[in-house]
Amino acid sequence: MAVEKYLRIDRRIIFAIITVAVIASLIVKFELPIPASEPVQGIYEKIDSLPQGSRVMISFDYDPSSKEELQPMAIAFLHHCFSKDLKVIGMTHYTGAPGLADLAMNSVAKQYQKTYGEDYVFLGYKPGGASLIINMGENLYTAFPKDFYGKDTATLPALQGVDSLRQINYLFDLAAGTMIETWLVYGKEKYKFEMGAGCTAVMGPDMYPFLQSKQLNGLLGGLKGAAEYEALVNKKANAVSGMRPQSVVHVIIIIFVIFGNVVFFISKRSGVRNA
Repeated sequence: MAVEKYLRIDRRIIFAIITVAVIASLIVKFELPIPASEPVQGIYEKIDSLPQGSRVMISFDYDPSSKEELQPMAIAFLHHCFSKDLKVIGMTHYTGAPGLADLAMNSVAKQYQKTYGEDYVFLGYKPGGASLIINMGENLYTAFPKDFYGKDTATLPALQGVDSLRQINYLFDLAAGTMIETWLVYGKEKYKFEMGAGCTAVMGPDMYPFLQSKQLNGLLGGLKGAAEYEALVNKKANAVSGMRPQSVVHVIIIIFVIFGNVVFFISKRSGVRNA
């Protein structure tokens, strides 16, 4: 029957349609509504409520393999912090992260005429995981005697009054692995600072119990979370543009699923009628 030929569409045709749709959505610029979800709004409102000069620590716990999802989060978050005149302290547990973190912090700080050492600091990478967090919780200067550039951390104005994690007003962990849980167990619960997180989309569902228990006050999940934060801080960039092809492909897949089911049921009905 004529309808049955649609059940045997060459998959290469579907791949071609998806390819054309992705390319077209990258070339043609159009706006999509990006309403902020409650977890994203939670981080935004917390940063917005901090008084000028508050200390925010960002842990860049990812490497280039997760850059497309997490780097836009870092940049949007830094825009928010610097626009509020907050003191930003960066660090990482990942050997592949220092270059990404250094680039994000310096490029955004430059847009707000922020001075390194006075307005922001990058401590760099150090191994240890949980033991490093405990060390930072007891004494930040013994955990990081030198910053990423080899300067004595005790002499940096941005760190004055920050002897340990107890003096941190907010910690934001961007993670592609298990560091969010490590920060929660060995950092937040012990040293009592507020914490939010950003993670890859595949990790997002695992983080929701921490939102429900209020251990995390907010969460940016995947490219969608990054796009929502970009929209909130009015700095639409890579995440927002990346959502266009993703959204278009999702719509096409839904249409194909609906079309396939309609054709299937029509063919089944026709088969019963002919029998």
